[in-house]
Amino acid sequence: MQVFFLPRDSSPRSGLDSAIAKQGLHADAQDYISTATKLVTYLPRGAMSFRVQPPAPARPNRCQLFGPGSRPAIFEKMAKSAADVINLDLEDSVAPDDKAQARRNIIAASHDIDWGNKYLSVRINGLDTPYWYRDVVELLEEGSERIDQIMIPKVGCAADVYAVDALVTAIEAAKGRKKRISLEVIIETAAGIAHVEEIAASSPRLQAMSLGAADFAASMGMATTGIGGTQENYYMIREGAKYWSDPWHWAQTAIVAACRTHGILPVDGPFGDFSDDEGFRAQALRSATLGMVGKWAIHPKQVALANEVFTPSEAAVTEAREILAAMEKAKAEGAGATVYKGRLVDIASIRQAEVIVRQAEMMKA
Repeated sequence: MQVFFLPRDSSPRSGLDSAIAKQGLHADAQDYISTATKLVTYLPRGAMSFRVQPPAPARPNRCQLFGPGSRPAIFEKMAKSAADVINLDLEDSVAPDDKAQARRNIIAASHDIDWGNKYLSVRINGLDTPYWYRDVVELLEEGSERIDQIMIPKVGCAADVYAVDALVTAIEAAKGRKKRISLEVIIETAAGIAHVEEIAASSPRLQAMSLGAADFAASMGMATTGIGGTQENYYMIREGAKYWSDPWHWAQTAIVAACRTHGILPVDGPFGDFSDDEGFRAQALRSATLGMVGKWAIHPKQVALANEVFTPSEAAVTEAREILAAMEKAKAEGAGATVYKGRLVDIASIRQAEVIVRQAEMMKA
């Protein structure tokens, strides 16, 4: 069997033609490879299904607490919160006249505040504004190495991520920054959800992706002013009774699939009514069930709710460990499946249980 190593900038077709010519393969082999190459040419790079999907970053991301960069008085409280990720905001929560000062506030906070083990992220302004360039340049040229991540809002295509990545890369090299900045993106437009898979594959810096429900609803022309949660008019009727469905489900599922394919953390976005704890918890539970790892908090009281939902319960961890033990016993006996509490468990059950155990161990670490 011969293996062909193709140049990264060559197409499969041209690369194999060159390899075939150099090695003088038999005509039958050339025909076989030619046919196979025609098939592979239509696949995006990395699309072969036998490749194991990469793991997402191994860090807690149960709750992302947001705060305006224009309110430095709350930064200390955010740093002492129980949120895993702190998102200091330069975008929607900051008025245009306050953008420059908010940027200075965040730069100062990166030097002066003890953020502990928090993952510190800054949401910059959108690429359709005149602010984002200065956001990135000043944050990385004047901010401390304590800044971990830049959040890019309203990403509509992979090129948006590339633009920020290129600027970040240049600044890191020019300033000699030691910590590599990661990126997270928000899907909050029709274009973003249409291109979600290519966005997920856009940069090795990309670590997380969220759904921004409010702007997403506006971009889609949805008849709602709610931010996440159940929508009053999104229901079906059966025998006179109303049954509410989840209008965000399909978008969340698309995001989870894209993220899991490319080793990125899928995160649920905001829940606007911070007086409705049960509504927040219900949406968080749906998101966790779909495969999301955490949720935004736009009010401090939502932090505990998010942490509760996205931390595996003791009962869930115990059951997962028991399933793994049952499968180990079955394996030792030469069986590929067994029965646990009256239900069938097999190799797929092992993978499900391992997800829960890994989450629990990560929280303890």
